[in-house]
Amino acid sequence: MITAERLSELYQEACEIELQAFKPGNVSVYAEGHDMTVDDFRTSAKVSAAPLCDPDYSLGEKIFYAVKATRAAVGCNTNLGIILLCAPLIEAVCLTYADMPLRQALRQVLSTTTLEDADWVFKAITLASPGGLGDADMQDVRAKATVTLTEAMRLASVRDRIALQYLTDYKDIFDFALLTYYNSMDKWGSKSWAAVAVYAGLLSQFPDSHIERKYGNQFSATIADTMGRLSKKLNETGNPEHLMPLLYEIDQELKSKGINPGSTADMTVATVFTVFLEELISNH
Repeated sequence: MITAERLSELYQEACEIELQAFKPGNVSVYAEGHDMTVDDFRTSAKVSAAPLCDPDYSLGEKIFYAVKATRAAVGCNTNLGIILLCAPLIEAVCLTYADMPLRQALRQVLSTTTLEDADWVFKAITLASPGGLGDADMQDVRAKATVTLTEAMRLASVRDRIALQYLTDYKDIFDFALLTYYNSMDKWGSKSWAAVAVYAGLLSQFPDSHIERKYGNQFSATIADTMGRLSKKLNETGNPEHLMPLLYEIDQELKSKGINPGSTADMTVATVFTVFLEELISNH
């Protein structure tokens, strides 16, 4: 049996590895920013872990109570995307579908979300008050849900890549990010540098929802080009430490413009967490 305590440990470890990864434009141990600190994220991971991993909570309750705990502890939205991505993964591992491969179990979780899940998540999003949250014509989170959580995510998916994962069974993670992570681990043996490769790789391929909610697509092509060049250099190097000057340079450039690839950072946490869960399942 996989315990809530073990899931909590792995979730917090995934959050910490992402902080140890130098993700240009985002918060890390190398460079804070956007009025948030590393300690804010560490505290958020710690307080959100228990509700996220509580087997007595439904999927929607996991998300709401994790956001509520975070809001009470740090007073800002540090981890809504992380919680939205990690909760279905935890639900998938947690017990009901434990005899399936993780991705198949996740598909089962996402195909059976409820109206109540949507209501809890609407309350969570309203409480977190993420940057760029506007009014929606259909299923506005400030109103009561009238569709399941997955259907609500379908409506949001045109403007939000995290919502899109609910429709594709985390295709970006399973078909792209995991391969990047494993290849990088084989090459360098470093979880945090593998997380950097995931972050850069995702940004080279997919626009960041957090940035596009704030600025539209005015920076999307430039960021994709910059991160594509960074990914290429990461692929070519035997020692990623040599790229630290470049990482500082890109970080400064992005932060000077107020650009924070926050959704991609959330996807990076979920990728590392998925790796840990697959290892956990294979060892049981």
